[in-house]
Amino acid sequence: MNLLIGSLSMGFLLSLLTLGVFITFRIMGRLDLTTDGSFGLGAAVAAALLANGVDPLVATVAAAAAGWLAGATTGLMNLVLRIDTLLAGILVTTGLYTIQLRTLGGGNRSLAAVRTLPEAAEEVWHALRLPETVTLGDTGIPASLVSPLLVCAVFVLFSIWVLARFLRTDLGLALRAAGGNPQAARALGLDTGWMTTLGLVLANGLVALAGALFAQYQGFADVSMGAGMIVTALACLVLGEGFLGKATLRRQIVGTLVGTIVFRLLVAAVVRAGLPPNDLKLATALFVLAALGVPAVLTHLRRRMDRTPPGLASLRQRIDRPPADDR
Repeated sequence: MNLLIGSLSMGFLLSLLTLGVFITFRIMGRLDLTTDGSFGLGAAVAAALLANGVDPLVATVAAAAAGWLAGATTGLMNLVLRIDTLLAGILVTTGLYTIQLRTLGGGNRSLAAVRTLPEAAEEVWHALRLPETVTLGDTGIPASLVSPLLVCAVFVLFSIWVLARFLRTDLGLALRAAGGNPQAARALGLDTGWMTTLGLVLANGLVALAGALFAQYQGFADVSMGAGMIVTALACLVLGEGFLGKATLRRQIVGTLVGTIVFRLLVAAVVRAGLPPNDLKLATALFVLAALGVPAVLTHLRRRMDRTPPGLASLRQRIDRPPADDR
């Protein structure tokens, strides 16, 4: 049961990462490699501020703001210098590695001796005189596991609600139009360059927020913490779309949460079944490759099977033609 609660907590906080990738990959139609750097940057900024006695909530918001700056840097490189967003994301992520090292003061930093957001949530739990254990079925779950889950759920549900409301505003509709059909958006007078920058700012803010929560939940921040996170987010995104589909915007947004939770439960299951944790990145990459590549291959094969060669079509017409009357 403790493994289940831990997987749910990780699923909730990493759904912010998936939500950020959803903005760039689905709404804007771009693959933003700033994601890996922003996740690690959020973790590093939160850890550094917490180590200096800053309030956990303030440190978490500051980490999200650092992600906004990272996204804005990528967007402005595309807007001003005309560098493709894919290359700009690589350049920003490369530069952020050094910034993380300087921020952390080394390769990693422990948060064991500082007050983090999960610990603050546990303090509020005790201040409200709530029970020390919560019983689910026949298992008692300590408050130290339940309170972080509630904090992650509050952050995620609030972020989902704000994003869903924003995407229905005039500015949000302009962002969706710029990503869905840039030529039509420019014909309507929209500045697609600024819309792209706005999307990158929003996405990387969510990614950095996920990194800050992840570091506080794990109890440490590491300079390589963000490596490969974009692949994990794509796997969660594909899973969510498989469960809820892409028919409406609401389903897509909720699907980021559902897909991430299911992915974390699957990770917990395969690790418990004996898969070495060091193989998880490779397994995730293969899953994303299969999820994105197999449908395209099947569609291509189906089209080839439906396409009839001209000579064979003429032969079929002759065979199917009724015999002429000899009288």
